Amino acid sequence: MSKDFSTMEDSNPSANTSIHEVSDPTRRVVLRGGLGALMGAMGAAGWGLGGCASLADMGSSSGAGALLGFKSVPVATVDAVSVPPGYVTQALAAWGEPVGLSGEMPAFRFDASNSAAEQQAQMGMHHDGIHYFPIDGSSTHGLLVMNHEYTDDGLLHTDGMKTWTAAKVKKSQAAHGISVIEIEWLDQRWQHVQPSPWARRITAESPITLSGPAAGHALMKTAADASGTRVRGTLNNCASGLTPWGTYLSCEENFSHYFNCPTPPDAHGKRWGLKKVDAALYRWHEFDERFDASRHPNEPNRFGWVVEIDPFNPSSTPIKRTALGRAAHEGA
Repeated sequence: MSKDFSTMEDSNPSANTSIHEVSDPTRRVVLRGGLGALMGAMGAAGWGLGGCASLADMGSSSGAGALLGFKSVPVATVDAVSVPPGYVTQALAAWGEPVGLSGEMPAFRFDASNSAAEQQAQMGMHHDGIHYFPIDGSSTHGLLVMNHEYTDDGLLHTDGMKTWTAAKVKKSQAAHGISVIEIEWLDQRWQHVQPSPWARRITAESPITLSGPAAGHALMKTAADASGTRVRGTLNNCASGLTPWGTYLSCEENFSHYFNCPTPPDAHGKRWGLKKVDAALYRWHEFDERFDASRHPNEPNRFGWVVEIDPFNPSSTPIKRTALGRAAHEGA
């Protein structure tokens, strides 16, 4: 079913052509026809495209099987991971598994009774952008760095969201952010190395530095940070990026969902999509007032950036690189 974009939020209007106009279905038909003509011309010219399927074969099981070398997985509704014959699956670094901090190895409790302090030493929820960083150039021993985009508070707490407390806010914040873990290929499977000198958790409470043109701006200053250069935490981290110099970029996406704001919001808040917090999402502002934009109007401005971390230096402070712009970043 196609989306009705006229009913969706447009918090940052522009006079430019919208993505919905550029991606009009009739335009895609024209592009597809042009692609087919191009492929035909390349074939007629004798170009060697032995690794490509024809447009007709790309959607067929016979074409895919011949090209990819494995049998397709049949359609099923079972709650399980299905893989072709000859392949195996392995769960690695599941939510709640200790990341490997020395002296802090709290076991995951299936009744969701782990405390916020224990969650700070465990894998967060909902892994997203993942990168492998080789140790000494190895393809079998390295660091795995990943985002934890959001929390399912119905699973995170023993009674879900039937009650709401300061402890639950702390645990939810601890399950956000980024994890760095050490992994190694041993005995024909990946092993999570615990403890590890590189193991690290960055959460919605971790100290982070602001750099770039927005650092120190009046809109970045708060009662807790008069300099506008130091932020507590990162959240809703989506996708990621890898720099040529070997650091990890984590992207703050739907930050507006975390901040309660006056109704209606002012022009600045409206432009960024701020609204009264939906009780079905995050209620952090009820016990952590910095997420109440009516009391701390500049706090939301400190989110929506790209965060850089050095996975090989666990004592380093992550940096929000404001030169990369502020948006609901999907990736970098």
